[in-house]
Amino acid sequence: MTKTKIHVLHTGTVNVDRALPFREKTLHPLPFSGWLRPKSWRMWVPVSAYLIEHPKGLILVDAGWNEEIRTNERKHLGFMASTMIKGDLPEGKSIREQLLHLGYHDRDLDLVILSHMHSDHVSGIKHVAGAKKILVSDIEWKAANNDANYIRSMWEGVPIETFELKSIPYGPYKSGIDLFGDGSLYVVFTPGHSKGQVSFLVKTDDGWILLGSDVGYARKSWEQHILPGVTTSVDEADQSLIWLSEFSKRDDCRRVIVNHDTEIQPQVIV
Repeated sequence: MTKTKIHVLHTGTVNVDRALPFREKTLHPLPFSGWLRPKSWRMWVPVSAYLIEHPKGLILVDAGWNEEIRTNERKHLGFMASTMIKGDLPEGKSIREQLLHLGYHDRDLDLVILSHMHSDHVSGIKHVAGAKKILVSDIEWKAANNDANYIRSMWEGVPIETFELKSIPYGPYKSGIDLFGDGSLYVVFTPGHSKGQVSFLVKTDDGWILLGSDVGYARKSWEQHILPGVTTSVDEADQSLIWLSEFSKRDDCRRVIVNHDTEIQPQVIV
C-alpha cells in the first residue's frame, strides 16, 4: 500500500424518527424516540463504516450492523431500543461480508477503532473480533459501561482496549491522538452526541478527508447548525459542530463525510 485509500461502506440502514438526526424544538419530551409521533416522520439513513488502507496499516472505523439484525433484531437491540429504531442489513452488506469481498479477513485488520459505542456503530464488532487491536476512547468506554442506554451485550467478550486523549493541533478541544505519530491520520475528540465520540482526519495528496461520525447527520447539519437529536452535552455538541463547519471551509479540506448522510454513496476515495 503506497497511497491512502478510504472505502466508504454502507453496512445496512437504520429507520429513525426525523428528530433523531435533526434536533427539533418541541414539547415532546423524547421526540427522537418516535413514540406517539407520526410514522410519516420516520426516515431510513445509511449505517456507515470506513476501511482505511494506509501505508502504515489497515484500519477499520466502526463496525455497522451485526448479522443478527436479520434474524433476531429485538434480541440484538433489546426491547427498548427496538421500539425506537429498526435496522436493515441486506445479504452481503455486513462488515464481515464486505471485508471478504475486498479480499480481507478480520485478522488482516491492524486496527479497529470505534468513533463511539452506540448500537449502529458497535453492533458488528464481533464480526471483526480477530483484528490485531480494537480501540475506543477511555471516556467513551467508561460511559458505555455505566450507562443503561448502551447495549453491552454487543461487545461482550471482544478484547477492546482504550486510549487516552492527548494534545493535537485539531478539533474543538485540540484533543485526540496522532495515530501514527506522523500527522497523516488524527483521531479527533468531538464529544456531545456521546461523551467520548471521536472523528477522524485522514491526509491525502489533495487535502484532508474528515470523517465526522455523528457530529452531524448531513451537510445541512453544519450549514444550518442543526444538532443531533441525541446529545450528552448540548454545549459540547455545539462546539463540535462549529468546529466541523469551520474545518469544512478550509482550503485544504477536501471533503467532509458523516456517518448517516443519505447523500453519501458507497465509494472509494484515493
